Amino acid sequence: MEQKKKLRCPMGIPGGIIAVLIGLVGIVANSICFNWIGLITSAALFLLGGPFVRITMMIHAANDRLDELERKMAEKK
Repeated sequence: MEQKKKLRCPMGIPGGIIAVLIGLVGIVANSICFNWIGLITSAALFLLGGPFVRITMMIHAANDRLDELERKMAEKK
């Protein structure tokens, strides 16, 4: 049986980190210019970036554990 490559953050983690950074920069820029709609949008982007990173990490960890279990089951047969 050939060894599968483990899944590693294709775009989830860097995408989430970039979303947090863009949200933070947007919060600062929009608060200086008193742009309330942009400030709300930037705050939402900032708050959604962190959980996006965490969910992506949990999915990849679960996939890695599942691959390990499948490998162990294949060895038993």
